[in-house]
Amino acid sequence: MPEEQQNLFSGEELAAQTSDPAARIEALRREIEHNSYLYYALDAPAISDGAFDSLMHELRALEAKHPELIDPSSPTQRVGGYVGEQFAPIQHERRMYSLDDAMDAGELDEWLGRVEDFFGEIPPLVCELKIDGSSVAFTFENGRLLKAATRGDGTTGEDITVNVRTVRDVPLRLRDEALSAIRDTEEPIELRGECYMPKSSFESLNAAAEANGKSGFANPRNAAAGSLRQKDPQVTAHRDLSTFVY
Repeated sequence: MPEEQQNLFSGEELAAQTSDPAARIEALRREIEHNSYLYYALDAPAISDGAFDSLMHELRALEAKHPELIDPSSPTQRVGGYVGEQFAPIQHERRMYSLDDAMDAGELDEWLGRVEDFFGEIPPLVCELKIDGSSVAFTFENGRLLKAATRGDGTTGEDITVNVRTVRDVPLRLRDEALSAIRDTEEPIELRGECYMPKSSFESLNAAAEANGKSGFANPRNAAAGSLRQKDPQVTAHRDLSTFVY
């Protein structure tokens, strides 16, 4: 295991290492930043999604308890993500958010309470399974795909247009039925969704990598993100990716 990955702690282990709130908060921030870099920049996570969520949960709880220690550079103060250097940056016209986590029924009840406070009542709710891949913003102009960008840090994403054009279920031109529903086709429109890798394709990809003596991806989510961020679009074209546009 690389030296940089040897000193990884869970939230509970970090809490045991120090009892000073400021020191614990700083330790959590550094650990989250390190793992965010491994996940988003290198597509090589060193801990599970659950362990990462626990770190974030611990940090949010401590900052809520000690608001005087909140810093603008804290991982809790921005949308999770990493803007790499190998692709041109794209500024999102509207911020792209990530989903909040509820670790238990109590946190879900708290969320429902906030919803009720905002609306005055709890409105009808829709629940659906999360498609776990890479969030992508697709921009169409005059019905044709103009550009595609990752979420990045929520404000600035990466231009992955060339790679996205190789994903077969991404339309390079919108169908007439879709265009007829748009009042002004002269104005660019943005569609947001998820680009993901089906589990069967993920298993086949890792099996092929193992057969060639190479390391595979940790999970389908990272396989999708890594496939979209290939320097050679031909590599992306040979990956079995699918999209779901919201």
